[in-house]
Amino acid sequence: MSLIAKANEGGSFTPVPSGMHLARCYKIVDLGSQKSEYMGQVKIQHKIMLQFEVWSEDENGQPTTTQKGEPLSITKRYTLTLAEKASLRNDLKTWRGRDFTPEELRGFELKNVLGVWAMLSVTRDAAANGKEYTNIQAIMPVPANVKKAGLPEPHNTPAMYSIEDHDDAIFETLSEGIKKIVMASPEFQSRNPHQSAPSQQEDDSDDIPF
Repeated sequence: MSLIAKANEGGSFTPVPSGMHLARCYKIVDLGSQKSEYMGQVKIQHKIMLQFEVWSEDENGQPTTTQKGEPLSITKRYTLTLAEKASLRNDLKTWRGRDFTPEELRGFELKNVLGVWAMLSVTRDAAANGKEYTNIQAIMPVPANVKKAGLPEPHNTPAMYSIEDHDDAIFETLSEGIKKIVMASPEFQSRNPHQSAPSQQEDDSDDIPF
């Protein structure tokens, strides 16, 4: 099964600094149906996660990397829908530089974004528990002058994990926290009935990147 969005429906972590950064989408993860609560209303929705490698610099112009010298990583989770007000549709729209056509809204292959470069607007936001979190506020296309100057050599191999088409090799590349989220979903449980759920604490189409 391919993931299609529709209109109807080990080591210390180094956070990405705030600001605008060049990034590349290298992983899409099917999280399955997840429970969420907002203003007292509980919903069960099919969620996905996009993961980006980020090419950024500190205030001195030096590359910001992990302790291993690799690009930093940042993720964003979405409900799998291209409904008019959906976050996924909004981010893909700004990334593409235009909205979806009626035909595209009937089924858009998310694998089209794998390996695609973008500009990410990243912020540090405080949560109600007092902790600060790094969030992707907007995804935009890479300016022509940046492309002309040359993009970095990609670091991560693009991959998409689908629960229905479970692939052990791809699944093992996920963090332990994300594995637990996936394994707790009813979709994963139904395909693995003996697996116990873990506890969880310009408008030119040629210019459109995907």
